[in-house]
Amino acid sequence: MVPFSILDLSPVAEGSSVRQSLESSARMARKAEEFGYKRFWLAEHHGMPGIASAATSVVIGHVGAATKRIRIGSGGIMLPNHSPLVIAEQFGTLEALFPGRVDLGLGRAPGTDMRTAQALRRNLEAGANSFPNDVVELQQLLGTPVENQAILAVPGNSSHIPIWLLGSSLYSAQLAAMLGLPYAFASHFAPDMLLDAIAIYRDRFQPSATLDKPYVMVGVMGSVAATDEEARYHFTSAEQQFVNLRRNVRGPFPRPLADMEGFWSPMEKMNVEHTLRYAVVGSPTTAEAKLTAFLKDTQADEVIISMPIHDIETRLRSVELFAGLGNFMRVAA
Repeated sequence: MVPFSILDLSPVAEGSSVRQSLESSARMARKAEEFGYKRFWLAEHHGMPGIASAATSVVIGHVGAATKRIRIGSGGIMLPNHSPLVIAEQFGTLEALFPGRVDLGLGRAPGTDMRTAQALRRNLEAGANSFPNDVVELQQLLGTPVENQAILAVPGNSSHIPIWLLGSSLYSAQLAAMLGLPYAFASHFAPDMLLDAIAIYRDRFQPSATLDKPYVMVGVMGSVAATDEEARYHFTSAEQQFVNLRRNVRGPFPRPLADMEGFWSPMEKMNVEHTLRYAVVGSPTTAEAKLTAFLKDTQADEVIISMPIHDIETRLRSVELFAGLGNFMRVAA
């Protein structure tokens, strides 16, 4: 069985509010727990009116308080935006509140535009270049302190929170292999290097105290509904969002459209369809066929699903239908 997890960005839907978006994330996490998903991760993005998960650790705590068993964590924390000590303290606190349930997924990208990234971390170049050292430092801060250790993360030390490396290129695949960490590829929005990155990670993996063999998670965007037509209709919100991102149009997460042809240009359509080529959109039968082919190609150990659907009730229904896909049904522990 290939376990399913969920990646959520707390979308601020057009006509909604940040408060309602955060409550929708809690509802989605409870639904995921009910239907046996393994993890519920939240992503760090900044300066985006359609995303409410900027204060990622805070939202993880909100979701943790709303659930009882499902693993919670980041998909991911953009480590160059923060000092390792701050993240160790934040996630150490989460682990104290929700013991045995917390994951720390780390990314190297800014998760925003360059001006906002500059405001977040001041020195962009140093943040990106120091990523490997920052990951190692974070491991040490979350591990068992050594004698006379000068800096302690309190909370955080001795928590041994699982660290994941996330990536959309070959860089993090190589680093995850070298450090013996689990690896998640962002194929839900960056499909081009997926298979090469997985191959590099598996070929170069070095067993560690954390992991004795490679563990690969792959991402997909998804919209499952009763019919192909309904699922495609709801997925137009995500397609609009990607077009708006390329146009530098900032706004709430858009309502679906009956027809995208009047919205995007032929070039925009080609670019978005290429970017979202691994998306699982359709009826349960269609979705299962797409997911079967995807897992055959990747041989992934786990799938994490982002469901960018405007209406929360429809999103919750998609969570339920994904869980019911015949060959991948995972019974809750």
